[in-house]
Amino acid sequence: MVNFNRRQFIALAVTGGSIAIGANLWLKQSKSEVKNTKQVPNLTKIYQSKDGLLDVHLEANYTPVNLSGNQAYLLTYNGQIPAPRLEAKPGDLIKIKLTNKLQQPTNLHYHGLHISPTGKEDNVFLKINPEESFTYEFKIPKTQKAGTFWYHPHVHGYVADQLSGGLAGLFIVRGELDEVPEIKIAQEEFLVLQDFALDDQGQLLSSNHMDLMSGREGNLITINGQINPTYTLKQNSLLRLRILNASTSRFYNLSLENHPFYLIATDGGAIQNPLEMTKILLTPGQRVELLVKGNQTPKNYRLINLPYDRGGMGMMGGGMMGGRMGGMMNRRQTSNNATVLATIQYDGVSENVALPSQLTSISSLPLPQQIRRFTLNHGMSPGVGMAFLINNQPYQHERIDTQVKLNTVEDWELINTGVMDHPFHLHVNSFQVISRNGKNEPYLAWRDTVLVRRGETVKIRIPFKDYKGKTVYHCHILDHEDLGMMGNLEII
Repeated sequence: MVNFNRRQFIALAVTGGSIAIGANLWLKQSKSEVKNTKQVPNLTKIYQSKDGLLDVHLEANYTPVNLSGNQAYLLTYNGQIPAPRLEAKPGDLIKIKLTNKLQQPTNLHYHGLHISPTGKEDNVFLKINPEESFTYEFKIPKTQKAGTFWYHPHVHGYVADQLSGGLAGLFIVRGELDEVPEIKIAQEEFLVLQDFALDDQGQLLSSNHMDLMSGREGNLITINGQINPTYTLKQNSLLRLRILNASTSRFYNLSLENHPFYLIATDGGAIQNPLEMTKILLTPGQRVELLVKGNQTPKNYRLINLPYDRGGMGMMGGGMMGGRMGGMMNRRQTSNNATVLATIQYDGVSENVALPSQLTSISSLPLPQQIRRFTLNHGMSPGVGMAFLINNQPYQHERIDTQVKLNTVEDWELINTGVMDHPFHLHVNSFQVISRNGKNEPYLAWRDTVLVRRGETVKIRIPFKDYKGKTVYHCHILDHEDLGMMGNLEII
């Protein structure tokens, strides 16, 4: 096995070299280990807490999986794409034993959960080496809002490889939103959006330096490990779609034929009132909950990913939106093409169900005690080469970039001076978006990931509550994170 660290990679990127890194190298070497493994259907298991305890064993490994009848060799938790869905309630005790059968170090990040960044909780600085196990243990705060959260690896330098290989699963917290009468009777579906760069044998394709600088996109898009799955909707009823963008870099610009969406929740849980929209953009790491009302002529309708331009690296030659050539079923999926992701099929009739009018109550945060500015860009860094930067610096493991005080509120101005869009993610504490380019955000919501388009300034307001310790903030195009666009945050 050949290992490239970030500096070696960037040196090759600057000189025009082409390399395959991380998972792509050792996955191809490991094919003989799994080629005789019995193929099983891809049925995602659900683990729910019982009597206040969720106790789960996850194994990260390289396994064959079934993607709509096609065999692929991917990284999985417990052999499943997506990973097992975990469900718990506020106040529950969580125990998750992770066994690492990969040939790289790994760990778990509990994306969106408000838990400690230290010890056995959401500690992204832990490294679980190959053939080792580690047991995470934490309590979900009783104040945790119900919502659609998720888990994935977060060892710096390996994050994009491991997520693009398939390591991602939902973490659902049940609570008040689920008890709203109209939502309680709605049909509930979970959609995990993932894309994979695969060759004709179902092997993960290697990535060259332009793929990584742009943020890799796969040639095959799946929902829950399936290609264009069908979901049913009864006429007059409500369909609740809980959607996670678990792709490494791809943006999903979603629209449903002849149907509006009614947004009911974002990353941090419910918004105050349903918000009607005809399309919704989901960047990597983001989640939304949508209601669809079955009030159209009964037939099949397509869930479509509309084109979206997230920018380019023209300065390095070539555009950024092209996917990998070839691949399983000769599919090429890029953000420049409208793509059918799923089909909604009317099946049966129900009594008419109205939309809910009130979902929750959200209070605006108090004025900040501190205002900070963060510039997002890429450029040359002394001793490093081409890198992605926050405030003109690439990530360094030991450096504390930002120090904040517990139980304070801060405004962060996120300024994108580059040529590509960047989704900005903060660990541990959710925030409210205050404005974009000086214009107030149209509705109040809790988020942990926000898109900062090229040329934009986005102001977010953050309450640093409950937990001290060291954590991170970063671009959630995970190739950009691995290549430097991350900072260390210390809460004191």
